[in-house]
Amino acid sequence: MQSLHQTAGLGKHILLVWRSLRELQTFMAQDMHKFYRFAVLLAFCGMLAGFARADTFHLVDGRTLVGDMVSQDENGFIVKQPDDTYADRTPWGKLTQDNLKALQQNPKLAAFVEPFIEVSQQEKREKTEIPIKDAPRLARPAGHSLMAAYFTSGIGIFTLLLIYAANVYAAYEISIFRAQPAALVCGLAAVLPFLGPIIFLSMPTRMQRAMTEEEAPMDENLEAAIAAEQEATPGNPAKSTRRAAAGVAASTLPATKSFVRGQFTFNRRFFETQVPTFFAVMRSEADRDMVLSIKSLRGTHAVQRITRISSNEMYIQVQKGHASEEIVLPFAEIQEVQLKHKDA
Repeated sequence: MQSLHQTAGLGKHILLVWRSLRELQTFMAQDMHKFYRFAVLLAFCGMLAGFARADTFHLVDGRTLVGDMVSQDENGFIVKQPDDTYADRTPWGKLTQDNLKALQQNPKLAAFVEPFIEVSQQEKREKTEIPIKDAPRLARPAGHSLMAAYFTSGIGIFTLLLIYAANVYAAYEISIFRAQPAALVCGLAAVLPFLGPIIFLSMPTRMQRAMTEEEAPMDENLEAAIAAEQEATPGNPAKSTRRAAAGVAASTLPATKSFVRGQFTFNRRFFETQVPTFFAVMRSEADRDMVLSIKSLRGTHAVQRITRISSNEMYIQVQKGHASEEIVLPFAEIQEVQLKHKDA
């Protein structure tokens, strides 16, 4: 009995093992079938993906290249076609603008295709357009009148002081020109700027009256002078007579004429009208004893003759030692001109 029980148990175990092997075989057959189908599907997807990755390049001549770009440089690119053949190197310039702009998005190809992309006028303007920004501007000062603006700035005050000083200096020059007291003219110009100098400039030049001596009859004066001298010095009548004659001769000499700067303007016309005889080589008998003395900044000159004269200066002949000399005398240096008799 025990043997029978052991044999039955062994048979059961063998049956279980056999069933397990059958199930494993069935399972493995199903998995292998699934694996084969998955491999076939994966290969098919790979082929589709390979065809999907192929690029299409449109050329400007109308042709089309399909395939993968396998090589590129500045001279062009090479395409591997679907039939595993390689097309000739195609220059970048043969691609259409749309293809070039699409390839520009690839950082590796941007440097190659950018020189061949045509830029429109609008894009050129956008690239070269310079943004205009408002420059910082200084605030305008508050509005003032002209005089108020002068007094509110240092330069304006300095300018007014210069104008005031020029006004006083002009008054000084006018006082010389019109022969007026300089203190009076300058003082009035300081109190009334511009108006004071205009008042004195409008006035005529003040002329000094030349003192002249009246000529007395020679005979009556001579007799009276001789009588007076004889009464005063009865012991020497000859000496008294000479003194009286000299006094009478002095009274008959021409009056001395003096012309001072400020009262007269020394120019060519002045000398041609006041001393015309000194232009001649030989003076007349009446003017031969007259002496022309000119006081200038370089000294006093006894003029023998005026040799030449111009608008700004004159050439005078003076005595120097035993010879005569010609010197130049500008009108601006002349201070006084005196015309007198040699015995005066």
